[in-house]
Amino acid sequence: MPLKKTLPQIMIHILFILFSLACIIPLISIISVSFSNETDIVKNGYSLIPRKIDFTAYAYILYQPIQLINSFMVSLFVSLFGTFLSVLVMSGISYSLSRGDYKFRNSLSFYVFFTMLFNGGLVPTYILISNYLHLKNTIWVLILPYLAVPWFILLLRSFMQKIPYTIIESCMIDGASEFRIFFQMILPLAKPGLATVALFTLLQYWNDWWLSLLYIEKESLVPLQYMLYRMMNNIQYLTSASNMMPPGMNNAVLPSESARMAMAILAAGPMLAVFPFFQKHFVKGLTVGAVKG
Repeated sequence: MPLKKTLPQIMIHILFILFSLACIIPLISIISVSFSNETDIVKNGYSLIPRKIDFTAYAYILYQPIQLINSFMVSLFVSLFGTFLSVLVMSGISYSLSRGDYKFRNSLSFYVFFTMLFNGGLVPTYILISNYLHLKNTIWVLILPYLAVPWFILLLRSFMQKIPYTIIESCMIDGASEFRIFFQMILPLAKPGLATVALFTLLQYWNDWWLSLLYIEKESLVPLQYMLYRMMNNIQYLTSASNMMPPGMNNAVLPSESARMAMAILAAGPMLAVFPFFQKHFVKGLTVGAVKG
């Protein structure tokens, strides 16, 4: 093969290799730091290979495994059930918006779009959830606020608008109900869009700690992200308190940076395992509509 044809391919391969390394090296560095000794990190900085294997950070995080497992189960339930319920609700709204024969289509579209520009604010939302809906210290307060995201609704509407209306008409002629058309025809055809929205929704539920900070006081309902957030704050407080003590009174080195990286691995690990199952539909969902025809 002539050099003029192979050189561009080589450059493209080098570019993608460099991009892949730029994505992989930070992850390797996080894993390495989580197994490093805190004193080595302070003296020598980060490294891709730990100078000395140290499990102090994981020992601190896993000091109370029952609490960690309970928080993990709370996050798992909220993420899975919340994603399922959220995608079901948003797909139903999107299907209504995609139907040209729906009477209130324009009004509902304006309502969905309007909520992207304005919201009630933090204080009214807190009063509504706590005093009127009485959702505080319940598992539902971690699910319902993210149940319908306007941007995802509009995204799904764009996917469903690409489904030919003749398919819906043929189903109506055969006597299919609206629910049967929605569940057996629309949802399977909109699978790439549903997978894309489901992945983003799953990440939103899994990474959320803000709702638990506001509304959760029961230890049995604390999700994983908020528990790790509190651990990190405790480490920072103890570190600052030990620095204010006179020299010689407290020489213990708390696993600050290594614990931070270990928490990142525990928090991101399940999502890294889930992403390959969504990758096929996720890539297709992002590219649908990019080519006309």
